[in-house]
Amino acid sequence: MTDIDPSTYDQQLDEKVAALQARFQTLELPALETYPSAPLNYRMRAEFKIWQQEDRADYAMYRQGEHRQAYIIQAFPAGSTTIAELMPPLLEQINDCDILRQRLFSVEFLSTLSGEAVITLLYHRPLDAIWEARAKDLSAHMGTDIIGRSRKQKLVIGRDYVIEKLQVAGRTYTYQQKETGFTQPNARVNEKMLDWARQHSTDFGGDLLELYCGNGNFTAVLAQNFQRVLATEIAKISVNSATYNFDLNKIENIEIVRLSSEEITQALNEVRPFRRLRHIDLKSYQFSTVFVDPPRAGLDDDTVALLRRFDNIIYISCNPETLHANLTALDSSHSIEHFAAFDQFPYTHHLEAGAVLKKRIASDA
Repeated sequence: MTDIDPSTYDQQLDEKVAALQARFQTLELPALETYPSAPLNYRMRAEFKIWQQEDRADYAMYRQGEHRQAYIIQAFPAGSTTIAELMPPLLEQINDCDILRQRLFSVEFLSTLSGEAVITLLYHRPLDAIWEARAKDLSAHMGTDIIGRSRKQKLVIGRDYVIEKLQVAGRTYTYQQKETGFTQPNARVNEKMLDWARQHSTDFGGDLLELYCGNGNFTAVLAQNFQRVLATEIAKISVNSATYNFDLNKIENIEIVRLSSEEITQALNEVRPFRRLRHIDLKSYQFSTVFVDPPRAGLDDDTVALLRRFDNIIYISCNPETLHANLTALDSSHSIEHFAAFDQFPYTHHLEAGAVLKKRIASDA
């Protein structure tokens, strides 16, 4: 559970930025660009445990490291205005209907800047036709799509996704965001991240290789700066959403393949062929740039070695510790031209970071 006090926002961001700079003091860095968040209503996603006691359900959270003590949540100021508006009437409807309340253990919200929402209810029991009928009534009352989940079961009332619209450099980008797919939680900071990556790659030219493309969040925006884009992603749900999103935004210079970073490295090194690449001529690409947005574990050694081939590297990281390790490994071949901090998660120790690297000339190396 996070304590949110807007009066402390600037201080907490300054402390996180100072910690980031201290961690990276062993590297030669340009001036840090810092992108703050709104101090309230910044999260487009939220997940709550449901605390059941005396035939009543309440939203609850656990403090980090405290797994037995649940804290009842009366309000969630970090949540988007849509989530804030939906939380009280949803809980009222759940408590007014035993079919919706019984064995409910979690509620998830996925919302958009324009006010769309999907609510997922998770149960420790099978869901039957009676539950489905009550869920349809709930959906109509709330004006949102409802998803019910239990073990090996998913029932959808309406849609299992929302359509988000993000503004970047005067253009609207439209994204399908699936209920279980990864999306950036802070939409306004996401817009800043997208524009930062766009601005700092306008003169790169050539072709782009993107690893871990997700639902195409960065891909759709960066594609305008390159002749062609080859994007890779391992999660099938994300590949499907990315393909949908490229069509939705009428972007035609992107190819997406379902490969891991290790597999695309093997393909580029001609270690072995991949059937999933049979329709793509890798040798025809003139890659100038690689974009990576890896999970918290960062990049493995083979992928770091792959990155050394590229003239330009754009690296977005959710973990400064692994980012530092990866940039240290790349320091002999690349210099850091731009460095940024993005406050995706206010009032926590988490801080997103971005780096743009350029290959050193021989004398520098």
